[in-house]
Amino acid sequence: MKRALAGVAVLFLSIVTGLLLGRPAQAASLVEVTGFGTNPSNLRMYVYVPDNHPARPAILVAVHYCTGSGPAFFSGTQFAQLADQFGFIVIYPSATRSGSCFDVSTNAALTRNGGSDPVGIKSMIDWVVANRSGDSSRVYVTGASSGGMMTNVLLGDYPDVFKAGAAFMGVPDTCFATTDPSMWNNACANGQVIRTAQQWGDAARNAFPGYSGPRPRVQLWHGTTDTTLNFNNFGEEIKQWTNVLGVSQTPFQTDTPQSGWTRTRYGSAGNVQVEAYRIEGVGHSLPLSGQARLAIDFFGLSSTTTDTTPPSTPGTPVASNVTATSATLAWTPSTDNVGVTGYDVLRATGATGGTFTQVGTATSSTFQATGLTANTTYRFQVRARDAAGNMSAVSSPVTVTTAMGTGDTQAPTAPSGLAASGTTQTGTSLAWTGSTDNVGVTGYDVLQAQGATGGTFTQVGTSTTTSFAVTGLTANTTYRFQVRARDAAGNVSAVSNTAQITTQGGGTTGACSATPTVQTQWATGYVINPLTITNTSTSTIPSWTVTFTLPAGHTLSGSWNATVTTSGQNVTVKSVSFNGNLAPGASTGSFGFQVNRPNGDTQMPTAYTCTTP
Repeated sequence: MKRALAGVAVLFLSIVTGLLLGRPAQAASLVEVTGFGTNPSNLRMYVYVPDNHPARPAILVAVHYCTGSGPAFFSGTQFAQLADQFGFIVIYPSATRSGSCFDVSTNAALTRNGGSDPVGIKSMIDWVVANRSGDSSRVYVTGASSGGMMTNVLLGDYPDVFKAGAAFMGVPDTCFATTDPSMWNNACANGQVIRTAQQWGDAARNAFPGYSGPRPRVQLWHGTTDTTLNFNNFGEEIKQWTNVLGVSQTPFQTDTPQSGWTRTRYGSAGNVQVEAYRIEGVGHSLPLSGQARLAIDFFGLSSTTTDTTPPSTPGTPVASNVTATSATLAWTPSTDNVGVTGYDVLRATGATGGTFTQVGTATSSTFQATGLTANTTYRFQVRARDAAGNMSAVSSPVTVTTAMGTGDTQAPTAPSGLAASGTTQTGTSLAWTGSTDNVGVTGYDVLQAQGATGGTFTQVGTSTTTSFAVTGLTANTTYRFQVRARDAAGNVSAVSNTAQITTQGGGTTGACSATPTVQTQWATGYVINPLTITNTSTSTIPSWTVTFTLPAGHTLSGSWNATVTTSGQNVTVKSVSFNGNLAPGASTGSFGFQVNRPNGDTQMPTAYTCTTP
């Protein structure tokens, strides 16, 4: 990793020279701490505690780039200056291995408590909590380059420790995984590791199997001309964290905070879960002046007064899918002056009386209540929390009576004969032969996985009949489906056979197809990423060529991972060595492009065609 990131230290120092010259003198100083706890990779720990801070200050972990150090990141960025202003503690870990890069590649680093650098950094946090009265409920992480990659890794390994993270010039968690002793992953660095949002999300979740609590909010930064860690990684990070946080990949807001910056936000107004900054024409040299402050703003650390405003009260929960042992709850989300971070779910037994106790948490406005007793009445309430720990009033209760148990422990038989028909660009119709049960089948769960192999089957719907209409699919994409039956006691059958379909559309000609995805857009431009190429033939193709037409006035301003030529408004894209060869049914999503357009013109490219030799 050292050979590719060796110039980053110089870039950082050149960018911020002069920015900190006006920083007022402080009695506080950067202090090295030794013997801070378990430290399997021999990291060094530096901590900055500002003179003025509250009794329980928040904690920020600031992780340096390759060839850097904790003291260099302290001197070359604005985080310590902001700590002076807003009263939080900053931990600066320092890597000691050759090249001074952090381990974001080994299995030990990519597994919770597996060893290596993340364990040492967690020990630093514990030391600050125990010895400097740090607030363990307000811990944040940021970093640049190698530190940006480590930011993503830490959010995957320790979602219960960090409230939020800001990754500058990073890559998705697990993207850099390798057994190479150099710890360098060329494919990831070059933006060639392309996965679905579900696959990226599963990779992050697998760092801490079984964890179901709140997940950290994420801010992402990347320059479009980064040649060290390709800009393509920016889109893959967005896929990963929107999936992990359970929000749409379509931003609810897109704006331009300043010239050349495009900011997209994911989640909802008042509850931003992912915030992504695209910096036009900038290479591997972030954070720039003012960007550290925006990270602190995102964390909620920049308020000069303590946030004492609680979220609004959630709506009354609505119960569905009630069985003998479980129920699904959903409610109208709360709003907050800064942002809702999660919900507590409370339960009391009986239609009246009793005491409400917390039985779970949720980061979205739904919750699966399990472990209930058959033929029993419960009441559920929810309350919202924000980053400052303020809690809303509890919602009105919903009363739920579970189904009769009658001692039924026999599951229905597995459904059979699952088949799909009427497949379109965005949907398909499923039908199957019904299950039988000793008492009676009450419904079916419909499961979906993307791709011809691999991936994870997740529930996408339910049906009380032996058919289901699937919607919301992507054109020219392969999906697999299964169904399973449920009875009134909550017993679930084995899954049915698997039905596989490939949706229509996307401009198919010859033996391949091209399907565009709009990653982001603003008034004067947009990004298509990825343009997914799929081999629709029955034999392997060695290469592909895609053509499409730009609307009048639109001009191509950038592209990656293909050879591109233009003639007027006509664009021709040819595969390169690593993404041309595709097996039957296989796809590649490594190519994307950026377009400038007249202000307010919302047209998109048309006439996509794909051909092979």
